[in-house]
Amino acid sequence: MSEYLLYYSPDSANLVVRAALEVSAVPYATELVDRSIGQQRSPAYLKLNPQGLIPVLVHGEAVIFETAAILLYLVDRHPVLGPSMGASGRPDLYRWLFFLSNTLHADLRVMFYPRRYLSRDSAVPILRDGVRSRLLAHFALLDDHMAQHRSGCLLGCGFSVCDLYLAVCCRWAMAYPVGAGIAVEPLRALTHLWALLEHLERHPAMAAACRAEWIEPPFLTAPRSPKPPVGSVTG
Repeated sequence: MSEYLLYYSPDSANLVVRAALEVSAVPYATELVDRSIGQQRSPAYLKLNPQGLIPVLVHGEAVIFETAAILLYLVDRHPVLGPSMGASGRPDLYRWLFFLSNTLHADLRVMFYPRRYLSRDSAVPILRDGVRSRLLAHFALLDDHMAQHRSGCLLGCGFSVCDLYLAVCCRWAMAYPVGAGIAVEPLRALTHLWALLEHLERHPAMAAACRAEWIEPPFLTAPRSPKPPVGSVTG
């Protein structure tokens, strides 16, 4: 019997959650939210997440949305995903998890959906140029932080959901918008960050999560948009 139910859309933020569930080796089920037909705006889905955003994780009576909130919920239940409450690494978990969610991922959303923030299409290239520079600065900051503690992970205390989140954000930054993402070379120059991508690309849990969402290898170092037979990557 599945312990969790994950509502997902291919290569959306649910990819991070799915990878965390795979690392935890817990039984879970999935429910496709088909964005190609606007299913995320259906009355049934809006009861789960009134914003109509993906993912949602259901665990018994608990219904959790917002990627960072879901990940923190999983960390509290599965110690393999990060430092437990009261552990010395817990402040680092809070700090970097919410940096990834509120700063890095938030800027990626502007990159993907610029017309939600603009009234003129002609301003889209200018906005994307600015956001691209911000993203590269974020990645350089994270690489420098990893260099300081030499653990190979974002948290000095070892592997956590932050590593999964960062790796998937790197994937999205290079893959999207299709033809207009960040070039591979600037990220490859960030040696500690790139080493993490290469390591997680070989991790069985990340591979399982990517394949479940029709993402073909190389999953992280040469990412491409999937072509799912059901659902949609956009919508």
